[in-house]
Amino acid sequence: MTGQGPDPFVALMRRYVVDYTNRQDTSVCAEIMEPDYTLRMGPHEVSGRDEAYIPASRKQFMQFPGLGLTVHEVVTNGERLALRFSEHGASRRHEGAAAAWTGLGLYRWNGTRLQDNSVEQDYLSRRRQLASGTPAAVGGPAVAPWDTPARPADPAAEAVVRSWIARGVAAGGPAAARSSTVNTDLTWDDGGPGSEHAVLADAASVIDDLFSAGDAVAFRLTCHGRYAGGLDDVTDAPAGTPATCHLVGLVHVRDGQVASGHLVRDRLGMARALSPAPARSR
Repeated sequence: MTGQGPDPFVALMRRYVVDYTNRQDTSVCAEIMEPDYTLRMGPHEVSGRDEAYIPASRKQFMQFPGLGLTVHEVVTNGERLALRFSEHGASRRHEGAAAAWTGLGLYRWNGTRLQDNSVEQDYLSRRRQLASGTPAAVGGPAVAPWDTPARPADPAAEAVVRSWIARGVAAGGPAAARSSTVNTDLTWDDGGPGSEHAVLADAASVIDDLFSAGDAVAFRLTCHGRYAGGLDDVTDAPAGTPATCHLVGLVHVRDGQVASGHLVRDRLGMARALSPAPARSR
């Protein structure tokens, strides 16, 4: 330890995780978020801390009264921060069935409070667990997430990832990664059954956001292509139907290549867009 104390952005995120989320204390939001705080998830945007975001959070806490958030990875360059995590708890709406689901959030702040977050959570995995009554295991926590130092952005690492995205590996999913000549250690979604399948074929990506902290590069994509088949709840759309999927990723670059990382897709949102039906619980 250098004795300089924790990075201020990381210290703010500690309050976000410990004081707000895990204590379910929405009064903390006014201290750590700007009034126009915006959450982006899939095609949805929740804008306005008090009038939109806090009510949505309270609804989540009502469904999962014991909701917990476990941090697996934090990276920051001092201006932007990526948080890889799992949320887990028992649902009142599912007779106490429990679930654990992975997520990735890309945060922005103004030096004092949070401004926005682009996040994906694996709600398809959560839905499957709540239906089956068998929860997934929660991955191991980061050893010292709140001691994470800020690392400067690396334009070279960003260029590698932009090229990798342009080649369609991220949008193409595990199949595209396996066909790549580069051996990478990538996990899509929760890494469980079904996560090994592509959801889009012939996909192209629009980069909505991308930043780096040393060799770690975080990004959000909107991917357009053709439905590749295999998703639960898609009953009306055959494979080949035009489709869109949002994705958030956090990867690490070594020796000029994407070497490892995690990517979370909005598989449930895509399934619902392909097969519209009366609103179901997430």
